[in-house]
Amino acid sequence: MPRILLVEDDPVSAAYLCEVAASLPSQVDVAGSTAEALACANAHRHALLLIDAHLPDGRGGTLLQALRARGVTAPALAHTAATEVALGDELLKAGFVEVLRKPLGVAVLMQALQRHLPQASATPTLADLPRWDDAAALAVLGGQRANVDALRGLFMEELPGQRHRITLACHDGNAVGVRDELHRLVASCGFVGAARLGQRVRQMQATPLDQQALAALQSAVDDVLTSAWASGG
Repeated sequence: MPRILLVEDDPVSAAYLCEVAASLPSQVDVAGSTAEALACANAHRHALLLIDAHLPDGRGGTLLQALRARGVTAPALAHTAATEVALGDELLKAGFVEVLRKPLGVAVLMQALQRHLPQASATPTLADLPRWDDAAALAVLGGQRANVDALRGLFMEELPGQRHRITLACHDGNAVGVRDELHRLVASCGFVGAARLGQRVRQMQATPLDQQALAALQSAVDDVLTSAWASGG
């Protein structure tokens, strides 16, 4: 599984970016400062860097230069809420391959990650994915098995209602409503490691009113609801 270094000091933004990146699937290391990012880069080898332009103890461009000086060669994406053209130019000159403007939609972020993450450039088939990816869920939830089990239990309770709302919105031609529900569902799949279902959700995000995509999603939901989630597989 590819490993991503996410550098973001805001807890809400970090949780969101981590959820989306983990659903690729990938393993995500989160750092809240330049110092934490450097320590994490020393401990692990990363395939992609996702760095905030402004950090509490420095700037994203300066951090990238420090990482490059330590031999880190992974492509780097900058993310920022600032809209100044000059800042974007500055970040590109610092070595970032792309500058992402926050707030970021799921589809925009996923496409950017897939563009620059070699292991994620080819969309995996369902046959390549486990129903329940324990490693991905444990990575997101700090390696705590009890947390994974608790969230999967809640996920299973909520899933029938989510399927019902998606189905109704699709039948009503409400593309916005479908996308809203899919957005929430794909994030949940990333948290609990529901890899196959997450892939179906991402496929339907591209064509939210397509009846075949809906049928495929419903089948994937049924598969999850009848699975023995606690034991993985």
